[in-house]
Amino acid sequence: QVQLVESGGGLVQPGGSLRLSCAASGDIGSIYVMGWYRQAPGQQRDLVAIITSGGRPNYADSVKGRFTISRDNAKNMVYLQMNSLKPEDTAVYYCNAEIQRLAQPWRRNNYWGQGTQVTVSS
Repeated sequence: QVQLVESGGGLVQPGGSLRLSCAASGDIGSIYVMGWYRQAPGQQRDLVAIITSGGRPNYADSVKGRFTISRDNAKNMVYLQMNSLKPEDTAVYYCNAEIQRLAQPWRRNNYWGQGTQVTVSS
């Protein structure tokens, strides 16, 4: 079994900052790409940022220059530093990871966290 648990969401004023964290635990052999996605009410789930196991990031155009994704491979964690937040950033943010389990070394599976709410409002 593998679990992803997010933390760090909340209510923040426009222009403010938040840092999201996601911890992966369980039967983990290797973690490949990790990332953050978000879903606003009535909208599809969209990519925010991803990062490879080697630390190479990629961002959605809407967050470039404001958000920074990072990871700690030793701790099986991924982070999202969000600065200059805008009301349109309001959404549930989900952690995602491509993981090879110790019990199934021949395959990689995609896992999701339960989501954390980020609300940007004055």
